[in-house]
Amino acid sequence: MSSLAVPARAEMPLNRPMITIAVMAATLIQTLDSTIANVALPHMQGSLSASQDEITWVLTSYIVAAAIATPLTGWLSDRLSVKRLLAISIAGFTVASAFCGLSETLAQIVASRLLQGLFGAALVPLSQSILLDINPREKQGQAMAVWGMGVMVGPILGPTLGGWLTDSYNWRWVFFINVPIGAFALSGVLSFLPSRAPQRSVKFDAFGFVTLGLAIGALQAMLDRGEQLDWFGSLEIRVEAILAALAFLYFIAHTATAGPGSFFRYQLLRDRNFTTGACFIFVIGAVMYATRALLPPMLQNLMGYPVATTGLVTAPSGAGTMLAMLLAGRLLRRIDARLLLLCGFLISAFALWQMMQYTIVLSVSDIVWPGIIQGFGLGLVFVPLSALTFSTLTPELRADGTATYSLMRNIGSSIGISVIQTLMTRNTQVAHADLAANVSIFNPAMQSMLAGGSRYDLAVLNQSINQQAAMIAYLNDFKVMFVATLLVVPLILLIRPSHHADEAVARAAMD
Repeated sequence: MSSLAVPARAEMPLNRPMITIAVMAATLIQTLDSTIANVALPHMQGSLSASQDEITWVLTSYIVAAAIATPLTGWLSDRLSVKRLLAISIAGFTVASAFCGLSETLAQIVASRLLQGLFGAALVPLSQSILLDINPREKQGQAMAVWGMGVMVGPILGPTLGGWLTDSYNWRWVFFINVPIGAFALSGVLSFLPSRAPQRSVKFDAFGFVTLGLAIGALQAMLDRGEQLDWFGSLEIRVEAILAALAFLYFIAHTATAGPGSFFRYQLLRDRNFTTGACFIFVIGAVMYATRALLPPMLQNLMGYPVATTGLVTAPSGAGTMLAMLLAGRLLRRIDARLLLLCGFLISAFALWQMMQYTIVLSVSDIVWPGIIQGFGLGLVFVPLSALTFSTLTPELRADGTATYSLMRNIGSSIGISVIQTLMTRNTQVAHADLAANVSIFNPAMQSMLAGGSRYDLAVLNQSINQQAAMIAYLNDFKVMFVATLLVVPLILLIRPSHHADEAVARAAMD
């Protein structure tokens, strides 16, 4: 696997600050685009003359393309070299962003979003691999803090920035904003990132990639469209579920029999820290990322917050995440990383407990402070987990490892968001039925209204019931997330402590 470790006789020292700035700029535009277009969908729908069902493909096409292309990162970095692959990815993503902004039809923007997803898939895993390679062991915690800020803050700030650009200019600037940032990142990578010879001898396992890509693509499409299409009541969802299951079974069987030439580097599974960390980040994606999907629709649909205001009151959680990551990067040198993980989960659970106390009437501080606290807890979790996961992984496996790590996080978040949205819909219906059952002529408290009330009074009553039912459903979802966060805590015991990881690195260096 291509590595950026400094050779014994380096012609010139690495410019770590400039490399870091360049790769983080590339990471930022990719993570921003995972959420920045969400708030602009209604504006796109009118401009492109698309239906509600059709316009969702602007999001789905990007997610599915990125998911399918992510596992290719390891092989492509071997074949092309890390620098060349990163430069191609940034350039392709930037051009595709411009095409998105220039699109005049639905077909054009969906095709452009597909290109965005394909070119952008490698940006996050490559940036993580590069930061691990250019920094010595004692500074990798701080490097992962910087990387984590780009990965975590980008999706949080995406809706805020997207709402401001759409309101102040138009939806096309949601994509045009990537062009100058992408050009800056490309210039930095070409100027400061050292080149390494590619490994032309690496063979491509076409069958392994096709089966894995088909499984991931079908799963992502099913998760993204399931709630909209009533899950397994839809023929499309049933076909996607069967396709994902069969393709994944074929992939497992092929990987088990293909030996060293298989598409998936099975050596990753031999590293206990990496395997545990990959499982952990999947659970984190499912449990913690899903909570970020609950607040915006709650604030807009129940409390009438404008899009811009919703972005402003939810954005401070990103500040909490950034603060925690900077702090965690320094604390990793002195404190067992598992203790930081424990503190992070408990802080996040406390924030979810606060959210469980929400009512229809909320002040700005009621929204901002739990968000900051949860963001702080998430930052404490993300940095030590990233550092521990790759602390014992050899440099030649890092590109594959970071791609698998990012893929597990994305799939976990997709599953978590889908589950939360499904629970939200069903719990709203159940709560509405329970509340509406009290609206009866046999209920003494309702007799006077039902006997002499106007249609307007009944309509207002029904609207109030709808609001209360939705609020109950949101609180139930926060409760599910609170319990799930606490249940994840025992998994910390599966991760080897920091000093064991350091010993493994030392042994690997001596071999």
